[in-house]
Amino acid sequence: MRLLSLPLPTVLSGLVAVLVGYASSAAIIWQAALAAGATPAEIAGWMTALGIAMGISTLTLTLWYRAPVLTAWSTPGAALLVTGLQGLSLPDAVGIFIVANALIVLCGVTGLFARLMRIIPHSLAAAMLAGILLRFGLQAFGTLNGEFVMCGGMLLAWLLFKVFAPRYAVIAAMVMGITVALIQGKVAMSGIHFAPVWPTFVPPHFSFAQSLSVAVPLFHQSLSVAVPRYRSSW
Repeated sequence: MRLLSLPLPTVLSGLVAVLVGYASSAAIIWQAALAAGATPAEIAGWMTALGIAMGISTLTLTLWYRAPVLTAWSTPGAALLVTGLQGLSLPDAVGIFIVANALIVLCGVTGLFARLMRIIPHSLAAAMLAGILLRFGLQAFGTLNGEFVMCGGMLLAWLLFKVFAPRYAVIAAMVMGITVALIQGKVAMSGIHFAPVWPTFVPPHFSFAQSLSVAVPLFHQSLSVAVPRYRSSW
């Protein structure tokens, strides 16, 4: 009954959080899936599985602990996979995810990895994160030559809302980009259709070399960014 009596501002805050999360990083998840050779149908199923898993786990953990607990993908980790999955197959990517998540679970249960990783300087983790995200920041400016109006409008909207309404800055930039694209006739609405998409099972493929070169950095990057104590202990 209490869930049904949630005030409107609370519901809107949750909606904004979801919109910001998807608007700011869903494109990176899409690129990571493309790097693994996934088809559009497989990517749609991937996003469906992510949405269902994040929603159920967030709701379950929040109700269980009586505190707001949010589960989400790691955006820097997804950015790492855009380059790390180049030349690999989708089963390889699934195997990498399983290994990385197994390491995270092992770290949480035993604390062994947290103690071992303290020997790695925090500056190294920051440098890894900067190197991963640098290309995405540079690509935003690289598109100014051909899409100056759209990129300039999105940047202006983001800057204005960042000053006066920071919570809605990402959404404002997204709305501005969509508006400009519609005005310029660059949105092919005829190609958009809605249909139920179900995740398909992809058997994992494990490789020691891939685990060492991609899964371990993914595990390290996810923890160093998402867990403040883990990061600050370095």
